Amino acid sequence: MNLSFDVSSSILPKNDFEKAYDVVIVGAGPAGLTAAVYSKRKGLTTLVVGEKIGGQVMDTTSVENYTGFDYITGENLAHAFKDHVKSLKVPIKEFAKVTTILSEDSKHVLTLDDGSTVEAKAVIIATGSKPRKLGVPGEDEFYGRGVTYCAICDGPLFEGKDVIVAGGGNSAIEAAIDLAKIAKTVTVIHRSKLRADQIVIDQLAKYDNVKVMLETQIESVYGERMLGGVNVIDKATGQKTQVAANGMFVEIGYLPNSDWLKGIVTLNTHGEVIVDGHGATDKPGIFAAGDITQVPFKQVVIAAGEGARAALSANDYINRL
Repeated sequence: MNLSFDVSSSILPKNDFEKAYDVVIVGAGPAGLTAAVYSKRKGLTTLVVGEKIGGQVMDTTSVENYTGFDYITGENLAHAFKDHVKSLKVPIKEFAKVTTILSEDSKHVLTLDDGSTVEAKAVIIATGSKPRKLGVPGEDEFYGRGVTYCAICDGPLFEGKDVIVAGGGNSAIEAAIDLAKIAKTVTVIHRSKLRADQIVIDQLAKYDNVKVMLETQIESVYGERMLGGVNVIDKATGQKTQVAANGMFVEIGYLPNSDWLKGIVTLNTHGEVIVDGHGATDKPGIFAAGDITQVPFKQVVIAAGEGARAALSANDYINRL
């Protein structure tokens, strides 16, 4: 995968970077880049600061549920986002992290990890999240080759195949239900008891092609070129076995990239930024969009829409200053 970009006209030199903007967007995934498009089209001076253009999309093998594309690779979709932002001459500070935001009246000063600073009238936080991993041998090796973290995104790729769902909460059981409709077999593996709502568990029980293994720990992932299955241990008996599968959906939650935001805006118990119906946080002039927020369903199309909403709300906020 080629992660390089032609950024000769889009990456702002450090000497020109230390200035004031109407809007600074922190994060360069679907939410952040869409916010940049909408901000610029409103006539706002706009800067994007992000570690990686495209965010999690760059790590997605294929996208088949983004309107307008029946199939596109994650890398190509990220390039399309970047090209749109670049066409509007929005500067992007790539490979950079914001470490803190200091706010006073209608001014926000952002400090980056290289020590530089930038001032903004409004800030849009769109740093996204990352999937929680099992942390077992072979998981990273077979990511994209059978191991995935999104049943909604990748489920159709495993039609008629044997799959595993790792997890026992609502997201895992709901994923198992969706997969049971198209997969040959679905095996739910969870290290303890199911934590999902009983009504969801009852719905899963209606499918004859589903097997549930509780009190079972996944120890490692195995395979050759593609995923072959997982090695598990029964926690009660200590018996070790293998579960063969073509795919494994790890559905144990997401970790918002929000540690740096503690004390800046209010987070919920999951570490997600709390926003209102306009994408505004509890700090005037600071907005948030995408997977970093408490808005449900972590999907590219939803993140993009949330980015647009945050940008329009930021524009309204600035107009009232």
